[in-house]
Amino acid sequence: MTVKERYAWAKEMYQKIGTDADRALEILKDIPVSMHCWQGDDVIGFDHDGPLTGGIQTTGNYPGRARTPKELMDDIDEVLKLVPGKTKLNLHASYAIFREGEYADRDALAPEHFEPWVRFAKARGMGLDFNPTFFSHKMAADNLTLSSPDKNVRDFWIRHGQACLKIAGYFADETGQPCLMNIWIPDGYKDIPADRMAPRARFRDALDQILSVPYDREKVVVSLESKVFGIGMESYTVGSSEFTINYAASRGIAPLMDNGHYHPTEVVSDKISSMLLFFDKIALHVTRPVRWDSDHVVLFDDETREIAKEIVRNQALDRTMIGLDFFDAGINRIAAWTVGMRSFRKALLYALLTPNAQLAEWQDEGHFTELMAAQEALKTYPFGDVWDYFCQSCGVPTETQWPDEVKKYEKDVLSARK
Repeated sequence: MTVKERYAWAKEMYQKIGTDADRALEILKDIPVSMHCWQGDDVIGFDHDGPLTGGIQTTGNYPGRARTPKELMDDIDEVLKLVPGKTKLNLHASYAIFREGEYADRDALAPEHFEPWVRFAKARGMGLDFNPTFFSHKMAADNLTLSSPDKNVRDFWIRHGQACLKIAGYFADETGQPCLMNIWIPDGYKDIPADRMAPRARFRDALDQILSVPYDREKVVVSLESKVFGIGMESYTVGSSEFTINYAASRGIAPLMDNGHYHPTEVVSDKISSMLLFFDKIALHVTRPVRWDSDHVVLFDDETREIAKEIVRNQALDRTMIGLDFFDAGINRIAAWTVGMRSFRKALLYALLTPNAQLAEWQDEGHFTELMAAQEALKTYPFGDVWDYFCQSCGVPTETQWPDEVKKYEKDVLSARK
């Protein structure tokens, strides 16, 4: 059977349970998912030569890491050939591109330092998201930035945040798509702190100063991201979940949940419905934690599917800004990107093919036997046939085809990088 014939059969199967596969695919292709640039070069960036800091580690040394802006853009283009649906590009401030002989420190970054990225995105019809980079810098010593007791350090990073807010507005104006500007800081302490409140008070005041810069809230969505711990800050993080949620609610910005930034027994899928009751918009960084915030490649696993189901069944596709955040240097980086991006897109399709209204009705009526049986039956429905058809209709390889393209790119391009 051809991919199209298998899809026709699968569509009939889903139709019997009240799901319109054609409509699901129409919705799916227009859901923007933001692809993080930092998978391609192991979170190194282009504005410094120092080590990766901020409680973050990238493990592995697979050949072919992107070393220049051109190499990174070439690699992103290769991934775009393999990933169906609408894709945005998520940049960190450390990926500023300077002309020869030019340099601007983080507090002096300006739109012109990202003009090559804007040209790249516009040529591909992509939107851009953005992140100030509060790590891997001499002014982030001891993992203290916006909460530092040193006013000079705080002021430097406040200026950085303000500069990034202007750059985010530039991205939105140029691409014609809203830009999510996400703020995350690594600040914390390795051992038990003597004072938990003062660093958070300094962080709050620094954030207020960043947000004092006027910006168009329709074009730029500012979010604040929490974290439970990091390497070198195991005992205390300033930007805890409680801090970030309360700050976001009180200042009218969006909370961002990274599903690697919580205790191992917590799941973001359970948090989404609560957040949607109190925020107009929420933002996500989807990753795969293994015991801790280890940022493994996103897979089509239980929690990824549950996150997607919560977005879809709560009719929150237009209220949820979705980005991925992982980095694996132990495998082919193009493959890592591709698996992660395709996996979350698959999860969204799985959610769109679920008869959510019927399942909710059974729950409300107390028909838990029928509910459990139906949820189990859905796991063996011909989902893969719908997915392959979607890929084919978007002009990208099917599930069994794309690895060959990655192998060819590695042989022709990556193997030449020393």
